[in-house]
Amino acid sequence: MKVPLLDVNAQNHPIGDELRAAFDGVLSTGRFIMGEEVEKFEASTAQYLGVKHAVGVSSGTDAILLALMALGIGQGDEVICPSFTFFATAGCISRTGATPVFCDSHLDSYNIDFDSAESCVNERTKAIIPVHLFGQSADMDACQAFAKKHKLIVIEDTAQSMGARHGSQYCGSIGDFGTYSFFPSKNLGGLGDGGLLVTQDDALAETAIKMRNHGMHPRYYHQLVGGNFRLDALQAALLNVKFAHYADYISGRQSNAAYYLEQLQGLPGMVLPSVEQGNEHIWNQFTIRVLDGKRDAFKQTLLDDGIGCEIYYPVPMHQQQCFADLVNHEQDLCANTELLAKEVISIPVYPELKRAQQDIVIDAMRAFFK
Repeated sequence: MKVPLLDVNAQNHPIGDELRAAFDGVLSTGRFIMGEEVEKFEASTAQYLGVKHAVGVSSGTDAILLALMALGIGQGDEVICPSFTFFATAGCISRTGATPVFCDSHLDSYNIDFDSAESCVNERTKAIIPVHLFGQSADMDACQAFAKKHKLIVIEDTAQSMGARHGSQYCGSIGDFGTYSFFPSKNLGGLGDGGLLVTQDDALAETAIKMRNHGMHPRYYHQLVGGNFRLDALQAALLNVKFAHYADYISGRQSNAAYYLEQLQGLPGMVLPSVEQGNEHIWNQFTIRVLDGKRDAFKQTLLDDGIGCEIYYPVPMHQQQCFADLVNHEQDLCANTELLAKEVISIPVYPELKRAQQDIVIDAMRAFFK
């Protein structure tokens, strides 16, 4: 029996009638950009996350870019972010004309290390982007204290962690802006690209809403230069259907993660992911560390057994060619990140994964790490 890393059909096909009805509803209106479906999605997610404003946008990447633009981040500014993250975090900073400055991450949670971030601050530093990686919150108490100390803006990259909590607060609802992705592989996965930008600040929300549509308000009058960051009505309609099932999706991932943690305890040569105290983890990925230089051999073993797996992320941001001129290579600021890039690998944890499939993964891991 093959075990895929992710099976979107196993999630989407059982609700196919609901999704097709949503498609037909949009088709019948003739309105395909923004509109009632987007407004419904924004209202539902704002209520769920406990925020005043939720702005539907075209992708998780555009959510980060729009947040930076709305905050006026640009040429001459520096923005701190972890090096161990997906490219969009750093790429959006660079696209505004600002400079991404990379700090290290913790080996246990894989999330940003604010002690490392201290060495990145200077007079040009304007913001920090903590990434809630793999479905778990970064230490937002430390983040808020860090931002207050250095008078920094906080943009939470919550692409992988919508519904994860730090204490009683949902990830993305704590900083100046929170950004989310609905790429099909996310816990709330759309049938294409989509994203969300949230804030508690009325003025920031007003600016972001204008900039989402070329800075236009009213029609054909442009006070600001924005972009085309609008969410399609069709994607919003489909997300509205799936959002009604979201609690089940999270619960399924949590159940599968708990089973792995129970069954894989004590295996030599690997490190299981940790759940930090006070956090609710939603497990967008179940990521282990394989020690002693055996990660690639382990990956090949899984693939030979028909088990899906992936390395998130093999090349840290500070080692990407496009950022080579930004990095002071004489400073060893990202030692943990470089180790993680050599050791991490993610195994299937999607909510529709069956116990029999998990047992295949577990048996393969026990055989390798015996």
